[in-house]
Amino acid sequence: MELDLVNLLLVLVAAWVAGHAANRVGYPSVLGEILAGILLGPPLLGLMHGSEAISILAEVGVLLMMLYIGIEVNPRDLTKVSWAGGLAAIGGFITPFAMAYVVVLWFGGTHLAGMFVGIAAGITSLATKSRILVDLKLLDTRIAHVLMAGALVSDTLSLIIFAGIMGVAQSGTLDFVQLGLVVLKAAGFFAVTIVIGMKVFPYVGKQLSARGYTHPTFTFTLVLIIAVLFGELAELAGLHSILGAFIAGLFIQENVLGRTLSHKLTEAVREASIGFLAPIFFVTAGFAVSFSVFQADLAFFLSIMAVATIGKVVGTAVFYLPTGYGWREGITIGAGMNGRGAVEIIVAGIGLEMGLITQEIFSILVFMAIFTTAAVPLFLKWGAEWLRRRGELVRTDEERQGILIVGAEPLAQRLALLMGPYQPVWLVDVNADRCATAGQQGLDTVCGNALQESVLSEAHAAEAATIVAMTSNAEVNVLTAQLASEVFGVPNVVVLQTRSEGAGQRSLLARLNASVLFGGPVLPQTWNDAIKRNRVSSTRVDADTFPSTKANDIYRFLVDEENRLPIIVEGTDETTIFDSDTVLRAGDVLHVLDIVPSGADLPTSDHTLTNMAKDCPIIDLEEAADPADVYREAARLFASMPGVRLSAAKMEAAFVEQAVDHPPVIVPGLAVPHLVLEGTDLFHMVLFRSRTGVHFPSGDAPVHAVFVLIRSADQRRRHLQTLASIAHLVQHPDYEERWKEAEGPDDLRTLLIQTTRTVKA
Repeated sequence: MELDLVNLLLVLVAAWVAGHAANRVGYPSVLGEILAGILLGPPLLGLMHGSEAISILAEVGVLLMMLYIGIEVNPRDLTKVSWAGGLAAIGGFITPFAMAYVVVLWFGGTHLAGMFVGIAAGITSLATKSRILVDLKLLDTRIAHVLMAGALVSDTLSLIIFAGIMGVAQSGTLDFVQLGLVVLKAAGFFAVTIVIGMKVFPYVGKQLSARGYTHPTFTFTLVLIIAVLFGELAELAGLHSILGAFIAGLFIQENVLGRTLSHKLTEAVREASIGFLAPIFFVTAGFAVSFSVFQADLAFFLSIMAVATIGKVVGTAVFYLPTGYGWREGITIGAGMNGRGAVEIIVAGIGLEMGLITQEIFSILVFMAIFTTAAVPLFLKWGAEWLRRRGELVRTDEERQGILIVGAEPLAQRLALLMGPYQPVWLVDVNADRCATAGQQGLDTVCGNALQESVLSEAHAAEAATIVAMTSNAEVNVLTAQLASEVFGVPNVVVLQTRSEGAGQRSLLARLNASVLFGGPVLPQTWNDAIKRNRVSSTRVDADTFPSTKANDIYRFLVDEENRLPIIVEGTDETTIFDSDTVLRAGDVLHVLDIVPSGADLPTSDHTLTNMAKDCPIIDLEEAADPADVYREAARLFASMPGVRLSAAKMEAAFVEQAVDHPPVIVPGLAVPHLVLEGTDLFHMVLFRSRTGVHFPSGDAPVHAVFVLIRSADQRRRHLQTLASIAHLVQHPDYEERWKEAEGPDDLRTLLIQTTRTVKA
């Protein structure tokens, strides 16, 4: 086998020129590459030709391209749309299969030929679709993930049925045992690769990293070996190697290489495949076209084309309706799944070789593959634009939710408590004491170095929509923001500026399009110290109070002039963090932190605790008590309250168990044990006061106030608001003395209500 270098040069030049020309007019490169193969190859001018060596390069190109796509696609995103992808695959396979089968019989074909053409009509090319999604920059959209999941299911189903038909053709009868073996081999392939990918790969990755085997050349070679291995496993299972390469890519991500190295190697694989080898495949795909089909039986050809296209689009859209994502998205996905490409051409060649189809049907299938593949970028581009204009093109970033706060100092904890009722919030800090304090307040905290990928991954960086880097170290803030944005793809970056950032750091933040927390530079230590000394209050200010709605004007007015800190904006439709991009609107309410001078009353702004205090049981412990006494009495009282279905004994045991993992002492003198119970709309409180103090194992000092809470899972927001109210309460300068000296439950209730009503909410 000799490689004709001149012919290879012509193929590469044709692919490069035609691909760029297609891009210039707004279409993906793959369309230009296929048309170049038809125009310059055997079908028309004959300037280029195929060969065994060219075919091998093309096959390797497709293999590498599928590896690249697998690495780019997040398995979690495929899992999210697996239901939608399955429905799209079933509808997009069954409908054209049945319609094509009927058409073949109508034109006098055999049942086997009808089934074979039905398979070809139902196939969805994973390879061509992947390339089109890359070219159209749609890989980060939901339709891309549904298309990939659907194509994976559809191709697997097609190849399994095709293997069964080949068995029937070879034996002359329908052998259910043989068909069962085909299905078992395919199931075994997926089982083995999933186990290897989820169990073996992470272990190997850690061992290689620990031993220093992280050189890009070594890891690139390792990745290629894995891709070929998975491709061979797919072949052994009777499937196609491209399925194996794709699945290998799904698992060769950060769990094997680490995110930074994974990103570098992804670019290397992309250049080797899409930049060099894959275009060879798409150009040579055009070589298989024969125009004789238009003279043989045009009606048969047009009928097959019509039922294959209409059946694929309509079948996909109809079966997609139960997902709730809308019929427009279903039609767009159906149009995207209409491309057959490589898989159909491969299957058609096998069918012709085995004598299952005639040369006429083979040519029809090749043209169907070419035309439908060529049409996909046109219709998919049109469908994506249609969805985009209507605001229905959902990108992965738009499905992200939650805030990751780097730093768990007092100011960060206050921000987390304020934002917690509105969306998920996670904190990460290297200081174990700060993490423990945050955890005692019910905040989801990870203890570790945020500059390590594994720590950020554990802290949900891959899920968060926003990262807030607000440590006291300016360099850590900048580097963490860069890591979260470039490695984990967090779309919204907010950074605390401390006036100590250098020009290079500010330039990097500008490149990351990061906004500034609080609207401008702030010295966090001042606020952290004030919060530690319980000298910070929170007030709510209407937007129309300020002469300007712009963040920089509000920052200058509050921070520079009055040493007050704007922290969150409570809008009519959403609550957001105040940063340099904030623009207040009519009806917005700005939460502002104030440092209260010593000797002044410290107000609070939340009525949640006030309302609870009116009706909750208040127990005045006259004698010394331990936590078990508190839990027992609280459980007895809770058991008789509306909506509570747990017995007093089980509730008491649950409190004891909860206290082991989540110590209830928040600050010296205060404990807030709580339980989450089954049910809905459930929220109750029992308050204990002890002059002598209750000694909790996790506290160094006796606790004089114990707020015991139970709630259902749907009351998380109310729970966090109550915790914030309790925090405000204990910040009052006279709180501890007045609390100890109150005469009894009535005085305690009055004190509680009066203290929490200091400022109008």
